[in-house]
Amino acid sequence: MNITPLADRVLVEPAAAEEKTAGGLYIPDTAKEKPQKGKVVAVGAGKKDEPMTVKVGNTVLYGKYSGTEITVDGKDLLMMRESDILAIV
Repeated sequence: MNITPLADRVLVEPAAAEEKTAGGLYIPDTAKEKPQKGKVVAVGAGKKDEPMTVKVGNTVLYGKYSGTEITVDGKDLLMMRESDILAIV
């Protein structure tokens, strides 16, 4: 994969959605929620006055509807601003 985000953009690979509940029931595809956790795959250079705080390999939490979904080499990824990231786990 050869994508480099610009400025304060971050490329995140979302974690897999939960397959079953804590009680052991399997969740159908139509009822699965979008994951809110993922691994940082690529990071931009940051803005002139604001350096980037996340690094490649960090696991992050983000809002449910944050970012733009893209597909690269068959992988579903999210491109989002660093400000859309809520926390580093």
